[in-house]
Amino acid sequence: MTKTLMIQGTTSDAGKTTLVAALCRMLKNRGLSVVPFKPQNMALNSAVTVDGGEIGRAQALQAQAAGLAPHTDMNPILIKPTSDTRAQIIVQGRAITDMDAAVYHDYKNQAMEFVLDSYSRLQAQYDFIVVEGAGSPAEINLRDRDIANMGFAEAVDCPVIIIADIDRGGVFAHLVGTLALLSESEQQRVIGFVINRFRGDMGLLQSGLDWLEQRTGKPVLGVIPYINGLYLDAEDALTTSVPKLAAKLRVVALALPRISNHTDMDVLRLHPQVDFLWLGPGQAIPPCDLIIIPGSKHVRADLDFLRAQGWEIGLQKHLRYGGKILGICGGFQMLGEQIHDPLGVESAAGSTQALGYLAMETTFAPDKILRQQQGFLWDRKTPISGYEIHCGISEGPALAQPFCYLARTEGLAPDGAISTDQQVAGTYLHGIFDQPEALAQLLLWLGVTTEETIDLAQLREQQLERLAQETEAALDQGWLTSWLHEGF
Repeated sequence: MTKTLMIQGTTSDAGKTTLVAALCRMLKNRGLSVVPFKPQNMALNSAVTVDGGEIGRAQALQAQAAGLAPHTDMNPILIKPTSDTRAQIIVQGRAITDMDAAVYHDYKNQAMEFVLDSYSRLQAQYDFIVVEGAGSPAEINLRDRDIANMGFAEAVDCPVIIIADIDRGGVFAHLVGTLALLSESEQQRVIGFVINRFRGDMGLLQSGLDWLEQRTGKPVLGVIPYINGLYLDAEDALTTSVPKLAAKLRVVALALPRISNHTDMDVLRLHPQVDFLWLGPGQAIPPCDLIIIPGSKHVRADLDFLRAQGWEIGLQKHLRYGGKILGICGGFQMLGEQIHDPLGVESAAGSTQALGYLAMETTFAPDKILRQQQGFLWDRKTPISGYEIHCGISEGPALAQPFCYLARTEGLAPDGAISTDQQVAGTYLHGIFDQPEALAQLLLWLGVTTEETIDLAQLREQQLERLAQETEAALDQGWLTSWLHEGF
């Protein structure tokens, strides 16, 4: 029978994603059949799957940890916020509608049917399912009709581990308080605790662990150390960078309120010769070589925000001084002349004047384009790969000089645009910097020749192995052996 284990956290960012990824890689390394699963995720950073849908970025990372291609069954419900109270609802990889929070709450019973449908298919294919909860199971206002945490665990009758981040402080209060707010049956379902990101003397922590076990009757199954320099794809948080003395160029990316797929910039952020900066609200655009306008879940609203920050004036000055601008997906749409949403796909129906740097217009349509892609840059020689995830269709003379060419059944098809003066470029393709050859060519476009390369896929593999080794060493070996061979 399939063995299912669920990881729940005391808070968001407690370490659920990394523990699930670590367990998936540990089981894969033993030659075992394992798959990650997250019933419900809320994130703007998504990934395109092999079956042409979209799931949370974290589940794509966990799939790689398990040695699998990402599939929509790994994250059957994805919520992509468009405002504080409204979101696009994606069910088994397909966007079905936008809902207010109250309407979605009523929809949860139906959503649970899709969750259990995907779960049952995974049960039929894999020996181990490692499940990630969402947020905290102790959110009292969300307990009714819960499908993300204990509601799911109760429905499939699986054991739960609760993880907490000691680096935040208050770890014992988090664990004891979370357990106390669960129902009696839910408390019995918890088989133990894991403490994440510990740095210090274990001897000084031991008395606290003893107290926790005595107070709750639950064992501490592991204390995972703080892993310095660990790189894993972040789902929503924008990771800051430190200035680099060896940098040959400076890149600034605009941190839009509804930014999506910000991991497009990870390679630049990690590159030793690129000084990378996220620019936030109230900050003026500094002197730099390249400004990136990233993807957005709400393009017209984020364009209004860009103007409200005074960034449009900063972009114009940047171009006058010879700088370059790159727009990705929604950022590419902003570079055109007009953005039309006649059916109210993203927001209220209407049109917005765009930045006017490329002679094109974009019109939103109800059907979202979701494709994994391969092709070449504008030179038709440099290989490039990534994925598309957008609703807009762009048309205009600027597209006659494409940014890249993507493989279709009928042959290579142009995508994006690059201005005749080479200063402004845009594309619908996410992940354009991830391939080392494409990265080198794009840096050359910026006037930089570098022998430094980063292979993001290889780096991700190295980091997953490191995470698995560190986690396995920190876990209780008796419990681990019992789980693998006997179950619960």
